[in-house]
Amino acid sequence: MSSPFDLPRRHLVTGLAAVAALSGISVEAAAQGTSGEAPRHLRYLNPPTNPKNPSFTQAIEATTPGRILTIAGQQGLDVNGKLVGAPGDFRAQAEQAFENIKGLVAAAGGGMEHVIKLNHYFIDLRAHFRMLRDIRLKYWDREHQPASTMVQVGILTNDGALYEVGAVAVLPPA
Repeated sequence: MSSPFDLPRRHLVTGLAAVAALSGISVEAAAQGTSGEAPRHLRYLNPPTNPKNPSFTQAIEATTPGRILTIAGQQGLDVNGKLVGAPGDFRAQAEQAFENIKGLVAAAGGGMEHVIKLNHYFIDLRAHFRMLRDIRLKYWDREHQPASTMVQVGILTNDGALYEVGAVAVLPPA
């Protein structure tokens, strides 16, 4: 039995073009969304039946064919594999981890608005999760935060690392 993911790329692109034509928008707008808005292929769900949290979205639905980008855990490592900032500088490490994600999403042809899921791993969750809320606002607006999971772990792979984050992005068809 075949799945929708078995369709040839040209069928997916043709389908997006048909949806765009019927809705009166360009294919590029259908695929990318507009600046400051959620991409049209993503729907952010924060129903009144769930608790409110300004730091993340409860669920995000990808509603059109697209590309799924799964990003391995990123720590605050620079291009040379060295931890950034002074020892114990959570902010520097977290910002670098997000910059690493931003670079990976860009390499696939997307932007941070396409990131829909984050898995956060803290050495000290209570000490740093509030700071992380502020850092995230540099990358996403309050209404379009990725869905998130935050956990405390005992150790990360690099000595001195305080934080690691993995991500999933849903990009429009190429």
